Amino acid sequence: MPSFLFAFAATLVTSLGARDQLLVAQLSARLGAGVGLLFTAWLAAILSASIMAWGGDAIAALMPDAGKTMLVAFALAAAAFELAWPNKEKSPREPTRSLVAAFIVLLARQMGDASRFLVFAFAVATGVPLLAGIGGALGGGLALTLGWMAGQDLGNWPLRAIRLGIAVVTGIAALMAGLAARGIIQA
Repeated sequence: MPSFLFAFAATLVTSLGARDQLLVAQLSARLGAGVGLLFTAWLAAILSASIMAWGGDAIAALMPDAGKTMLVAFALAAAAFELAWPNKEKSPREPTRSLVAAFIVLLARQMGDASRFLVFAFAVATGVPLLAGIGGALGGGLALTLGWMAGQDLGNWPLRAIRLGIAVVTGIAALMAGLAARGIIQA
């Protein structure tokens, strides 16, 4: 159960101000908060979390315990880096009304974001990828629902400061996991 709860909470928190959430908010504001967009967002969240949980499980099966811990440290470091990276994307000028196009763009953005790196890390660390995937899918879907509901108002939130704070915490977790993998500290 910890893999579900940790993946859910981590994905929800690290998705605040993420590129996928901002895109859903922008599309919701410009095209209207239709149920089709919300369904598309949830479908992308479920698929991306499932792929990363499965990938974490597949790679973890090939590694010794110390290697798994170091892999978790690398995933956490990648998540911290992505969280700290400034988001300079502009709102689409003429967004397509195609839900298939929105799904493809959302899935592509999610496959390299901090939240999915954390789903990967929890799948590796706990050895329970199904629960990590479900938690990640629910957390990601809920974050996208928040963007869908907020619409243009999401841009008024202090998202940069929130993401930098989360990046610091995630970076510290990466450092601690790396030190534990090397045997310098006890986990």
